[in-house]
Amino acid sequence: MATSIPGKSNDDADARPDTPRPDAPRSEARAARRDGSSKKKGDDGDRGLLGWLKEILIIVGIAILLSFLIKTFLFRAFFIPSGSMENTLEIDDRIFVNQLVPAPFELQRGDVVVFQDTEGWLPAPPPGVGPGANWVKDGLIFVGLLPDDTQQHLVKRVIGMAGDRVVCCDDDGRITVNGEPLEEPYLYPGASPSDTEFDVTVPEGKIWVMGDHRNASADSRANTDKPNSGFIDVDDVEGKAAVIAWPLDRMGFLGNYPDVFDGVPEPAAASDSAS
Repeated sequence: MATSIPGKSNDDADARPDTPRPDAPRSEARAARRDGSSKKKGDDGDRGLLGWLKEILIIVGIAILLSFLIKTFLFRAFFIPSGSMENTLEIDDRIFVNQLVPAPFELQRGDVVVFQDTEGWLPAPPPGVGPGANWVKDGLIFVGLLPDDTQQHLVKRVIGMAGDRVVCCDDDGRITVNGEPLEEPYLYPGASPSDTEFDVTVPEGKIWVMGDHRNASADSRANTDKPNSGFIDVDDVEGKAAVIAWPLDRMGFLGNYPDVFDGVPEPAAASDSAS
């Protein structure tokens, strides 16, 4: 039996229990929003992790691509395994070689160059050493992330260019190029310009190279019995050594000492003066 409330109709009393409270839809909506927001946060977290991983992979891929392009067209890293260029370059130095030399930029006397050993100056590497021995290392060298330490390259200083007559030695023990004696400040302290006498004229497309530590360098002088008579094909030159990158206390640019060769006449002028 319904209870009568003064001033209210029984119809209102009977209807009240069945009428939803005004705040019920809002509470349900808030609950739904909370559930939806929890799911959204979980989805955002998953998407955020995947997005972060994707960005890392893109960055690594771009870095590898840039390293490969730089190594292929601009600079290449090499490791110095011997003391033939001391003190200009020391054992375990890491250097960057400018591959825009000898093309499109030309070689010059005094340049320190890295070249492939196509003339057999170096002994063959022992089994298990060199390209193919470690594919991971080979891959990192290929993309430019590791210096090339295969030891099938050599690094020397250019002393004679095509047409130059290079002679050891004058009365003062100095090497001459086209009759001009060289004062060589880059020589290893105490080393003589050369203990081996020679008189050569550099053929077209070749260079004559020597180490800065002349007493410890098996350079052009020591390979005159090879097919190229100690000369190096310009096409075998990988590039000009430009920077010492490691160790940090030796970091710096490598110079080609233009003052040493400023007085050297061109081969034609030297021939004219000799005649």
